[in-house]
Amino acid sequence: MPPRADPADQRSLLQRMRRLLPYFRQYRVGWVMAVISTLIGALTEPAIPALLKPLLDDGFNQGRLQLWMVPTAIIGLFAIRGVAQFAGRYALSRIAADGMVVLRRQLFDRLLHADLALFARQSASQLANTIVYEVQTGSTLLVQALLNLARDGFTVVALLGYLIYLNWQLTLIVLVLVPCVAFILKTLSRRLYKVTRQSQSATDELAYVVEENVLAHRMVRLHQAQDGQARRFDALSHHLRNLALKATRASAASMPLAQLVSAIALSSVIAIALSQGQSGDGPGVTVGGFVAFIGAMLMLVAPTRRLADIINPITRGLAALERGLELMDSVQAELDSPRASAGQVPPRARGEIELLGASVRYRDDAEPALDGVSLCIPAGQTVALVGPSGAGKTTLVNLLPRFVEPTAGQVRLDGIDLAHWPLAALRAQFALVSQDVTMLNDSIAANVALGAGTIDRARVERCLAQANLAEHVASLPQGIDTVVGHNATELSGGQRQRLAIARALYKDAPVLLLDEATSALDTQSERLVQQALATAMRGRTTLVIAHRLSTIEHADRIVVMERGTIMEQGTHAELIAAGNLYARLHGLAAESAPG
Repeated sequence: MPPRADPADQRSLLQRMRRLLPYFRQYRVGWVMAVISTLIGALTEPAIPALLKPLLDDGFNQGRLQLWMVPTAIIGLFAIRGVAQFAGRYALSRIAADGMVVLRRQLFDRLLHADLALFARQSASQLANTIVYEVQTGSTLLVQALLNLARDGFTVVALLGYLIYLNWQLTLIVLVLVPCVAFILKTLSRRLYKVTRQSQSATDELAYVVEENVLAHRMVRLHQAQDGQARRFDALSHHLRNLALKATRASAASMPLAQLVSAIALSSVIAIALSQGQSGDGPGVTVGGFVAFIGAMLMLVAPTRRLADIINPITRGLAALERGLELMDSVQAELDSPRASAGQVPPRARGEIELLGASVRYRDDAEPALDGVSLCIPAGQTVALVGPSGAGKTTLVNLLPRFVEPTAGQVRLDGIDLAHWPLAALRAQFALVSQDVTMLNDSIAANVALGAGTIDRARVERCLAQANLAEHVASLPQGIDTVVGHNATELSGGQRQRLAIARALYKDAPVLLLDEATSALDTQSERLVQQALATAMRGRTTLVIAHRLSTIEHADRIVVMERGTIMEQGTHAELIAAGNLYARLHGLAAESAPG
């Protein structure tokens, strides 16, 4: 496991890269292949101008250079270069892909076992973006940048070595002027990048103005705001036009300036080379040597420029990957209580639930979601929780499988404090059917048998029949092997609810939690779901959260909650006769029901 990271702004670039090394070092053969291939590819760079020297000096003198030598050397050189580039790129892809697999797996494992507070702090899209896209972007950017650093670094060293070998005096000029070209290109590219980012933001703003006026077209006309909106549009449009001209100036100036500095360098080299050749002082300069020198010198510009900009992709790659590492570092795993022991709990509970002064407060400065609630539910009883929104019904239900921890009081299952139950053993005692049905993009059988090691197909079909869904599943081309799509979009709302009930039946847990399971269904779908629920509730302790009071009139007991406390409890008839909160809620529900 990699060491825990310090805040990024307190660590050097090398320390931040060392933090990521454990995820990318497992494919060591790939690193060796990448380094060797990069080194070979870099060495072929000076070989290209080196071929020009004998070609020009000896190739045009009869008999001094065999005809077969030139094409053989060129073909051989580019063959070696091509193999080296292929091997380096493959090794790079393998290193990045293997690193992504390791890092994504650790992130996903942390997500699966994360403390549930994480899902209140971050949205599903944020977590998916971090685990999938940022890891991929960061891995590719970082590994590609490191390989480019090695390739361009080796290339610059090899070309400089060849230039010094040819003529060290001319090389001194190159060492001064080539960085100048790279600096100019880097400065202008930074300005172009900045202007481009501003242009993107301005384009977004302009598009947003158009979108606003399309969506609010009636309001704009009603208030006669067309002139003001037109002025707003013109201002943004002119701002975007000015940014476009700035970008053009930065882009158009880069090449002439670079060419001007290159012309100064080239003219200086030519003048000195001619001076050396005419005076006879210093090393002799042949035509082939001079052309080779100019070629190598010009080949230095591109890798030098890339090296000047190498910090940008490295920093972007590190930043993307560090967001994933920060997720692992900041998210605590969901752990068993220190008091939990599998030996203290039965493999299957009877289903007796007891709350003793249970309180839940999500924030210190907020009102309690539950305030000293005490409630005893005998095994096998059906209890309905009703009350206005924010009364604490869902919080009470979430206490049972320890999705929420009590800040005070105690919750017991079969007389045993939930803190003594290992999480896996505790959650095996509960099945849940909620109004927001979530299904995996897998087969119907896999969704029904969720969490089971092996799928008992006969049991799946039996549970589907009990949930009034067998007839529909049988009509599908692949039956229970049909893939339901993302969140079962191939099924209607009622069919998804019945599939969730089949999942609960397959689990066969002693306690069933129903969270407004029929809240958004039409009459026919509700009837089928109610029949399936009646089957699922038989012989189980059942807690029902419902806004539609007509669906829970036959519950063994109705618990009425408001502002985190229990206001009253009893049967439907007893509560109606009492004429308190439940009777008022029931009266409101009757008035709002369609006539």
